Parts: sequence; C-alpha cells; structure tokens
Amino acid sequence: MILLRFLNNHLLLLLITFPILISLAGSGCSKKAPKYPEDHARFQRVVQAIKTLEKAYVNHDASGFQDLLLPLENLDLLEAKVREDFATFTTIQLDLTIDRMVIDGDRISAFVSWQGNWERSPQEAPAQASGHGVLLWSGNQVILLRGIEGNLPFAMTHRLNFSS
Repeated sequence: MILLRFLNNHLLLLLITFPILISLAGSGCSKKAPKYPEDHARFQRVVQAIKTLEKAYVNHDASGFQDLLLPLENLDLLEAKVREDFATFTTIQLDLTIDRMVIDGDRISAFVSWQGNWERSPQEAPAQASGHGVLLWSGNQVILLRGIEGNLPFAMTHRLNFSS
C-alpha cells in the first residue's frame, strides 16, 4: 500500500513535469545574448578583419591588404614585401586560424597559426610553409593592423629565397 502510494505520487509528478521537460527540449536552448554586446561586436570585427586580410593576400589584392594597415613605417615594409609575394607567386593558398585573442583597451593581439602553399607557376610544385604569429590590431569601430610578431605567412618571397 505504501509502495503503491509512493509510485502514484511519483507517477503523478512525472506526468506533470514530463510535458514541461519535453517542451523545453523541443524548443532547444535558445542562444544567450552576449554578456557584453559591445565587446562581442568588437571581437567579431577583429575576426572579420583577419578574414579580410587573409582573403586580400590570397587574392593578390594589394589595395585591399593596404586598407587594413595603419600608416606606419614598419607596415610600409610589410606592404612592400607582400607586393613582392604577389609578383612572385601566381597562386597563394593560406589558412589562418585564430588560436587566441587578447583585447586590452585599444590594443588587440590575435595569436594565429597558419599553413599555406605558394606556387610560382602551375608547372612547379608549390612551396609549403606553416607557423605561428601575432597580428597586432588597433581600433574599436574600425580595426586596423598596427604590427606583426613572430612567424607570419607574409613576405614568403624572401623566406623561400625566390626573386620576383
């Protein structure tokens, strides 16, 4: 008798809560809005800037690449070396992966790993390379590259000992 009451009470509880659980499971977990929407939007702009930089490099788009650079002397040298890559290689394949990002005020450090192929002509085997580095960005609404550190895929003409 006690066991029957126990089962009836728990069965009743299960019958009451089961439809609620099903409706929650059926609707799925809704995406939570970011806790800090402005920071999230800025993070997304940095990710987009990195994708745009990668696309400009792969597509030999010198002006698109330049548009992402702050007008700094050290970046003028980077831009010149990238233009040499464009003149040397007919095909560039690059996969940039963001490993980690640190945003501290106006300074943004995007730690990336990369791998790619650089081909001078379809008759030659492509040169392959990979590495890690840091893309240093600045800005809030407009994100621009202010520097690079480490082993990044730009200026491969010099690293692979090719001349244009």
